Amino acid sequence: MRPFRYERPATAARAVAAAGGEAHFLAGGTTMVDLMKLDVMRPERLLDITQLEDGRYDFIDWDGKSLRIGALTAMATLADDDEVRRRVPMLSDALWLAASPQIRKAARIGGNVLQRTRCAYFRDTSYAQCNKREPGSGCAALDGGVTRGHAVLGTSSACIATYPGDFAQSLIALDAVVEILGKDGPRAVRFAELHRQPHSRPDIETTLEEGDLIVAFSIPDADFPRSRYLKVRDRESYAYALASTAGALRMDGDVVADIRIALGGVATVPWRAREAEEMLKGSSISEDGLERAAEAAFAGASTTEDNAYKVDLGKRTMVRTFLELARMEG
Repeated sequence: MRPFRYERPATAARAVAAAGGEAHFLAGGTTMVDLMKLDVMRPERLLDITQLEDGRYDFIDWDGKSLRIGALTAMATLADDDEVRRRVPMLSDALWLAASPQIRKAARIGGNVLQRTRCAYFRDTSYAQCNKREPGSGCAALDGGVTRGHAVLGTSSACIATYPGDFAQSLIALDAVVEILGKDGPRAVRFAELHRQPHSRPDIETTLEEGDLIVAFSIPDADFPRSRYLKVRDRESYAYALASTAGALRMDGDVVADIRIALGGVATVPWRAREAEEMLKGSSISEDGLERAAEAAFAGASTTEDNAYKVDLGKRTMVRTFLELARMEG
């Protein structure tokens, strides 16, 4: 790890003013410190934001069916919140399945949605070819690499690295909004607009501007008791998704009144399956109908020999999620 300067701004405004260039925010540090040890990230200054304004950004607030969550809320705090578990279990599921208990206590949800890929060619600097780490250098994964864990949706000729997070799938499914404090003041963007697909510039991963600080997430309609996050992985704990589905369902009798589908482990960014949602709205839930919707969700998949299995696995994960939700009360 290279030398760096540690600072602790007292307010969000001061943190934003100090950020930019080689100065990076630090909260739980579960991704940043990891990548610093690997020499992938080399910040000259770290701005510890965990004590900003005495916990002003650490909260879980319900207002009717809307939910607002401070970005410095610990993963464990949100996962264990009784109201969240009762009213929108998908959020709690995604956090419970995301990491070890120690990491859930340290990591904050603002940093969680910005975690970087687990692609071995990005994280190992002995590989010179990585467009995400060194723009224009090429992609070792595509140039004869092992791609079993890589993405099949949202890929480009420059990068097929998978977005690794779980919580983000629930946020995109719930039409969350990201509240940001930037150098020009506060603003809000749809969570669906936060992450960028790689295209020709995989190194530009989000639409955040220099110095932007995520301060909260708001979900206008978070009351989805019939929801869940299903994650398929190589082992039962502390492993990243090979395929996952964040699913939420509202029924009007036997007919789908509202449905939300987001896919994880298979895409370069948090992935909303809107075509599949449209196919299922207004119909009854059946295995045949879900299989047709899953086909639509993966119609644009681009695979390698190693990761082609993810298409079938992703479809089966999506179908299973909604067959189980259909059997739930709510």
